[in-house]
Amino acid sequence: MRRGFMLSVWRGVFVCSVLAASGCAMKPVDSFTLEVDLPANFRFKSDAAYRPATGEICTLPKRRGKQPEDKVFDTLGKPVANRVSFEVPLTEVVDGCPLVLRSITFDMYAKWGERSADVGGDFAFVNVLDRLEEGRAGMPESGVQELRGRCQWFFRTIGPLHAIRKILMCNSLDAIGQPSKSRAGGFVQRDQLEGKTLRMVLAVANEELPAVDDNWIAVPGGWRRCMGESLDDVFAYCRGNTTDFKAIKMPDGRVCDVYPTCTE
Repeated sequence: MRRGFMLSVWRGVFVCSVLAASGCAMKPVDSFTLEVDLPANFRFKSDAAYRPATGEICTLPKRRGKQPEDKVFDTLGKPVANRVSFEVPLTEVVDGCPLVLRSITFDMYAKWGERSADVGGDFAFVNVLDRLEEGRAGMPESGVQELRGRCQWFFRTIGPLHAIRKILMCNSLDAIGQPSKSRAGGFVQRDQLEGKTLRMVLAVANEELPAVDDNWIAVPGGWRRCMGESLDDVFAYCRGNTTDFKAIKMPDGRVCDVYPTCTE
C-alpha cells in the first residue's frame, strides 16, 4: 500500500517536471508578436501607449520629454518589400501604477523620389480594447490576426514651375478588399492577443491619382495639367477647359506635358 502511494507521488512529481520543462506550468504569456508587412521604401516609427487598466484609480504624472508609459519601435526603410517583427508587452507597471496597452500609433514615411525631400507620410492606428464591439472580427483560430491596408500616392504641382509633389494616404481595407474611409490599422481585443500574432499588411495602389479635383485631365499615357487662367496660375482649375494645358516639372528635372509617362 505504502509502496503504491510513493509510486503515485513520484509519478506526479515526474509529470509536473515534464510540464514545467515544456512550458505548460509557466505563467500566461503577457505579450504578443507585432508584424508589419511594408512595401518597398517604406519605414515607420511606432508608439505603443500604456494607460491605467479599467478600474484602476492610479494616475500617471504629466511629463515632458521621455514617457516611460510609452514604448517606441523604429524601422529602417529597405528598397524591397519586407516584414518587420517586434515583441510587444500587453501590460506594464510605471510608478507603481498597473498599465495596459491601449493603442499603437504608426508614423509612416515613404520615399517617392531620389531627393532627400521626396518623402511622403501618413499615420496608421491600432486601438487595443478591453472588448470588441459586436460584429468586429477578432483573433482567428490560426493565432494570426491580419489588419490589411492600402496606401495611395496622390500627385499635385507646386510653385511657378508646376513641379510635381506627392502625398501619401493609407486606408484600411474592408472585408471585400476595398479601401475604407478609416486610416490603416484597426481594432483588436487585448486578451485575445496573448501569445498570438497581430500582423498589419500594407500594399501600395498600382496607379497614382490627382490630389486635387478639377486640376488634371486624363489622356493616353497619364494626365495633363490644366492651364487655368494663365501659365502663372498655380491653382489652375480646369473649369470645363479640356484643351489648354501647361507643362510640368518632373522630379528628375525634366519638363514634360504628360504625367507620369512624360510623353505626348
